[in-house]
Amino acid sequence: MRSRFINIALFVFAVVAPQQARAQAGQLSKDELSLLAKVQVAIDIAHDSMDLQFAMVGNKKPEAQEALKEKLRTQIAEILRRNGMTEAQYRRETFIVSTDTVQRRMFDGMVVQLTGAPLPGGYTAPPAGGGRGGRGGGGGATNPPIKVPAGAVGTHIGHVVNSFSDTPNGMGLLPVAFAEARTAAQHAGLAGKAANLDGMKLHAGHVINAMDPTIVAAGPGLGYGMKKAALAAANHIELAAKAAGASQNVIMHSAHIATAARNAAARADQIIALAQKVQAATTMPEAQALLSQIVSLCDQVLAGVDEKSTGRVGWETGGLNQAQEHIDLMLKGENLPPL
Repeated sequence: MRSRFINIALFVFAVVAPQQARAQAGQLSKDELSLLAKVQVAIDIAHDSMDLQFAMVGNKKPEAQEALKEKLRTQIAEILRRNGMTEAQYRRETFIVSTDTVQRRMFDGMVVQLTGAPLPGGYTAPPAGGGRGGRGGGGGATNPPIKVPAGAVGTHIGHVVNSFSDTPNGMGLLPVAFAEARTAAQHAGLAGKAANLDGMKLHAGHVINAMDPTIVAAGPGLGYGMKKAALAAANHIELAAKAAGASQNVIMHSAHIATAARNAAARADQIIALAQKVQAATTMPEAQALLSQIVSLCDQVLAGVDEKSTGRVGWETGGLNQAQEHIDLMLKGENLPPL
């Protein structure tokens, strides 16, 4: 199952006019949250199954696509009916969960219990403040801090990979960048699937929030921003290279890491500019064309760009994945003793 359930606003029918939502807002009981989680998991499964059919070559004609959409609408209506929930109730409750941090966390926990799937993009800092949240996922409380060289060199590398003073939960700068980038990518996808222009604009704002919360303060991001985290990671890895005792291995790879991280930050500026255009759009086709570019750029933030079509992305045009790759190479090259 895809990660739709972590971002409640993914729901096809979850966009409610702000003035209506404020009037309807409230608190949900534990039983109501549990039922909503059950319904949402069922709807996600229906979406995943239908998406496979949408992608089939034989279903590419407009009439086939429309028939599949109608079938999905019927399935969702049946899921709601079977669980004794009206569409209006579903809209109201999903809006409450998507705008109330405490209730969202309770809801997310219930979905995890139902599916057994981890929350994508999440990160739980280890007791010692370390752990990693790179390409493979979110890190976790059982992960020890990553071993780094001694002295000032290791201090700055530690800021990148293990922990930093002003990050959420003391996370490392690169794990923060990964988490925010994934949130932005998720909401770029949600915007493209939104049922109306208001939904597209809502998620465009969420993309901006994950990229730079100084522009859009409210949203599903960590409140730090991918751009800020990536730039700080680049700065601190360069400080490690300049510190006394830095090896040639650290000096070489720090340049690669910093370049890839700054590439990601530069793409954030492009994404934000496009998302702001989505917010100003007057038609869905206009917004959809912009969102297509945003989705591609969000992917590049993580994966970089294979400009030479070689099948491999180098650090020169890389993103966060390549920054992580060269962090791994750097630490391996230091021949550090095990923890």
